[in-house]
Amino acid sequence: MTEHDPDYEQRMIAVLISTHPGWRYEACDLPGLPRWWATRYYPLRPGQRRAGARDVLGRTTLRRLAGALARHDEILHQLRY
Repeated sequence: MTEHDPDYEQRMIAVLISTHPGWRYEACDLPGLPRWWATRYYPLRPGQRRAGARDVLGRTTLRRLAGALARHDEILHQLRY
């Protein structure tokens, strides 16, 4: 299994959906842009943005996106959201 295997990608997306359900996940194959994107279903509050939280995250791999989402959750947890 590799990160470009469709079965791996589907399983990883299923894990992301169950672990981080407040996001929509999609792939984008445009040159120069990250391949995987997560977009929040609901916008953040200004205080959350000032703390470093984002409405959209993009990374080159699903593994890196999972790490970014985990760090994002830590930011919100520290704010008690």
